[in-house]
Amino acid sequence: MRTSIATVSLSGSLTEKLTAASRAGFDGVEIFENDLLASPLGPEEIRARCADLGLTVDLYQPLRDIEAVPEEEFARNLRRARHKFELMRRLGADTVLVCSSVHPLAADDDALAAEQLSRLADLAQDFGVRVAYEALAWGRHVSTYDHAWHVVETAGHPALGTCLDSFHILSRGSDPKGIEDIPGEKIFFLQLADAPLLAMDVLQWSRHYRCFPGQGGFDVAGLVRHVLRTGYDGPLSLEVFNDVFRQAEAGPTAVDAHRSLLVLQEQVGVADLPAPVVPTGVAFAELVTSDAGPVADVLAALGFTRGARHRSKPVDLWQQGEARVLVNTGTGVRRGDGTGLAAIGLESPDPPGAARRAEALLAPVLPRRRAERDAPLDAVAAPDGTELFFCATDRPGLPNWRADFEDTGQPAAGTGVTRIDHLALVQPWHHFDEAALFHRGVLGLSAQESVDVADPYGLLRSRAVTGEGGGVRIALSVGAAPADDTVHAQHIALSTPDVVTAARRFRAAGGALLPMPANYYDDLAARFAFADGELETYRELGILYDRDAHGEFRHCYTRTVGRVFFELVQRDGGYRGYGAVNAPVRLAAQHAARRLTGG
Repeated sequence: MRTSIATVSLSGSLTEKLTAASRAGFDGVEIFENDLLASPLGPEEIRARCADLGLTVDLYQPLRDIEAVPEEEFARNLRRARHKFELMRRLGADTVLVCSSVHPLAADDDALAAEQLSRLADLAQDFGVRVAYEALAWGRHVSTYDHAWHVVETAGHPALGTCLDSFHILSRGSDPKGIEDIPGEKIFFLQLADAPLLAMDVLQWSRHYRCFPGQGGFDVAGLVRHVLRTGYDGPLSLEVFNDVFRQAEAGPTAVDAHRSLLVLQEQVGVADLPAPVVPTGVAFAELVTSDAGPVADVLAALGFTRGARHRSKPVDLWQQGEARVLVNTGTGVRRGDGTGLAAIGLESPDPPGAARRAEALLAPVLPRRRAERDAPLDAVAAPDGTELFFCATDRPGLPNWRADFEDTGQPAAGTGVTRIDHLALVQPWHHFDEAALFHRGVLGLSAQESVDVADPYGLLRSRAVTGEGGGVRIALSVGAAPADDTVHAQHIALSTPDVVTAARRFRAAGGALLPMPANYYDDLAARFAFADGELETYRELGILYDRDAHGEFRHCYTRTVGRVFFELVQRDGGYRGYGAVNAPVRLAAQHAARRLTGG
């Protein structure tokens, strides 16, 4: 299907918005009136610019407070509309959005509304324009899609139809099944937006918290299925009011927007994309650093062995059990950045298929410098810049990244770490929703509900995405303000069957565990009953504890190196979470440690 986006969904000037929409692959745009009014380009110039970019102007919006008003007010509205229809002819737009009235003089009179909208459509028809009447969720008298359709049906004018907006429909809890009673040819336009499920004034909800389909809690796909059953053949168009998107760079936002429509079209059965290839495990986590010493000391104390080195690059492979950490000190590492988590190797049942899926969903395919004998691994960039490699470790017939490394012969030590349990990635402030959609749509991971975590200096949002059986777990987080993504560190959580033993061995090897406040353990004693001496052990080692309906969780943390720290975790009985209840205590402890070290 054709895709479109409202210019209000993107940041920047109108020219920048049009360019971003075109480059992202949209077919058309809705031009928001404020964007046109602020543009130095005339309507003819905007029309030409859209044509040069391969964009159609699918909608001009909005005309407000038109219908069910006193006659003298309606006469002024017709005069205003005549000017707008002439402008639309110059712009090359043939459909105008008319929102249900919120005018204080508007009457609760469907017959009057239908009669005035019919007269408006008469005028529009003279200019070759169609009128798409939309029910605002906060409309004074018309606030539901079925009511708007009743008014349109009563008017019975060929140039008057309805516009359906998923936010206005779903935010009110309306049943979208009734959409199927509307003839498809009378649905002149379809606007789509998702939103998190919030208990707040619907106008403020709409103006600040909309997001792209698949990023919120609405069943947008279900609504679109009902629309398609009517025979609607117009574009799928995004109209998203979002404070974060308005401050983010237009190009990446437009790509995220178009990706959301590709995933949506797949969900409703009108797009043929390569099938999702869900990763089954973590092959490696790659750290980049200008000074390998500090992170090497922590890895050694954790029981990792520097068991191999890349044959052509300054990359060391540290391994314990199935947990592998690459330490890269190559020339691409910027000095002064400290240690950071730059790449993840994902075990994939079909690496080429995973790459095809990623490319089809607009993930940037990364060029890779490699020597002649290096494994030809496919890699794409996640929204935060993390490189994702699709791997097949030690599987016959498939490129094996492990073969690029030559063993050093160093003996294994070990503290009981078996694998990487999960990875925690701090997202740039404006990429949190995009990241959740990316990991779901591109990688086929399942997303859990978003969780808010109290930080001593703000609020942290976190959302986990997981593969089937927990083979891949990634916790995505973002702070409440743009500066927060420079404060919080990424981390690698390591699975162990006995966190107490692993913590003791780490400390005996010279490692420093993050201390936790005594008040935390006093509260823990009030919440749970422990065996004799158990809580004292946790207090000594800085081990935190949680349990859910499935099992128990024990975990502790290393000090931060650069922008990375490690976590030792013990899951018992099928515990499914990440210890989110303990995150405020951990964050406070990290802030305290940072103050002590001046970091």
